[in-house]
Amino acid sequence: MTLIKSISGIRGTIGGSPGDALTPVDIVKYAAAFGTWIVSRKGKKVVIGRDARISGEMVTTLVSATLQGLGLDVIDLGLSTTPTVEIAVPREKAGGGIILTASHNPIQWNALKLLNEKGEFISAADGQEVLAIAAAEKFQFAEVLKLGCYTRRDDYIKKHIDLIIRHKLVDVKAIRKAKFSVVVDAVNSTGGIAVPELLKALGVSKVKKLYCEPTGKFVHNPEPLPENIVTICKEVKKGKHDLGIVVDPDVDRLALVQEDGKPFGEEYTLVAIADYVLSRKKGNTVSNLSSTRALRDVTERAGGKYTAAAVGEVNVVIAMKETKAVIGGEGNGGIIVPDLHYGRDALIGIALFLTHLARSGKTASELRRSYPPYFISKNKIELTAGINVDKVLDTVRGKYSAERISTVDGVKIDFEKEKEWVHLRKSNTEPIIRIYAESRDEAKADALAKRIIRDIEALITSV
Repeated sequence: MTLIKSISGIRGTIGGSPGDALTPVDIVKYAAAFGTWIVSRKGKKVVIGRDARISGEMVTTLVSATLQGLGLDVIDLGLSTTPTVEIAVPREKAGGGIILTASHNPIQWNALKLLNEKGEFISAADGQEVLAIAAAEKFQFAEVLKLGCYTRRDDYIKKHIDLIIRHKLVDVKAIRKAKFSVVVDAVNSTGGIAVPELLKALGVSKVKKLYCEPTGKFVHNPEPLPENIVTICKEVKKGKHDLGIVVDPDVDRLALVQEDGKPFGEEYTLVAIADYVLSRKKGNTVSNLSSTRALRDVTERAGGKYTAAAVGEVNVVIAMKETKAVIGGEGNGGIIVPDLHYGRDALIGIALFLTHLARSGKTASELRRSYPPYFISKNKIELTAGINVDKVLDTVRGKYSAERISTVDGVKIDFEKEKEWVHLRKSNTEPIIRIYAESRDEAKADALAKRIIRDIEALITSV
C-alpha cells in the first residue's frame, strides 16, 4: 500500500492501514488540514469535484463532511474534470478547491489535489504548511450552529465548454466546415461526459465513443501512452476517421491518434497547439525539462523565447507567469492556455488542435511531419524501501560530469555533441525514478535510456 504526500497533493492506494495508504482516516486528516489552511486565510467556500473512480463517491463523502465540519461551505461539482474545477474556484469566489482524482494512476489509486483561491495548484510552501497542520493535527471544528452547508452543481462542464467555444483562437466555423470524423477514448471516466459535449458544441460531424461510460472501470491502463491506446489506434484506421482523441481520467492530459492509426505523440500535442497559438499571437512558451526540444524549435522559429521549468504543473505555471508565456504545458499532453486559466486542460487543447487541423487543410499525419523529428524514450525504475535516490542521482551526475549538467530538477545530462539528452528524477506521484531520454533517432534514444538504467541498477544492486 502507498501514501505519497507532495506538491501534487495527497495520493495513495485505497485500503490498508492509516498512514500507509489513502484510508478514510487519512482522507479526513488531510482534508481537515487543507480546510484549516483555507480558514486561516479567511476562506469560506471550497469547490470539489471528482473523476469516475470507483472510490470517488466514498472519498467525496468524507472530504465534503470534513470541510463542512470546519464550517466551510462546500460546492460539489460531482463527476467533473480537473480543469473544470480549476475554472470554478475563482468564479465561485471560493477559498480553494479539491480535485478527487489520481489522474493517470490505475484504479487502486485516488488523491486529493489541492487548489488555491485562484484555482491553481498550491505552491510548495503552502503545501508544506498544509502537511505541517496535518502532522500536528491542529484542527478546530465548528460548533453545530456554524457547520458549513453543501451545494451540488452540475452545470460547470457546460460553463467550461462555453468559455472554450468563445475563446478567440477557437474557430468553430472552420471545424464545422471540415466535417471531421473523430473517435474518443475516455477510459470510462469523466472525459466520457465532457469530450463528446465539447465536440458537439464545436460542430464535429461524427463522433464514435470508446469507453465513454463514467463507470470508473478502466478497461486499459489509464495513462495515455502508445502501448495503452492500441484499440483506438486500430479503430481510427479501420473506420477511416480523421482523428482519435484520448484523455486520462481527470481530463488534464491529451493524446491524439493520426488518421493512419499511429499515435501523434503526447510530446507533440503541445508542440502542434503552440505552433498554432504562436501563428496567431506572438509570445513565449514554457515546458518542463522532460519535454521535447521541438517546442523550443517551434518557438524560436516564431520569434519567441522558450523556457524549461522543473517538472510539475506548479513550476511550469510559475515560469509562464515570469516569462509572460502565451502557451505552455508539459510533454505528457498537458496544455496550459493562460488566457483561459493556468491549468492543464485537455478540452481547450482539443478545440485548439481541431482549429489548427481545420485551418491547415492537412491530415494529422501531415501536420505531425511538419515538426522537427525528435524521439523520447520514457522509462521508469520502481523504488523499494531503503534506496537513497539522492545518492543514486548524485553518483550518476558525477559519472557524466564532463557533459552539460542541470540539477534544477533531478539530474539532466545534455550530450551536446550527439544532440541528445537524458533526464532523471524522482516522481512526485509514484514510488519510481523516471528516466527520459531524447534523440533524433528512436533507437538511439532507447539505447541512451537503457545505458542510464543499467548505471542506476548497478548502483542499487551494489548498495
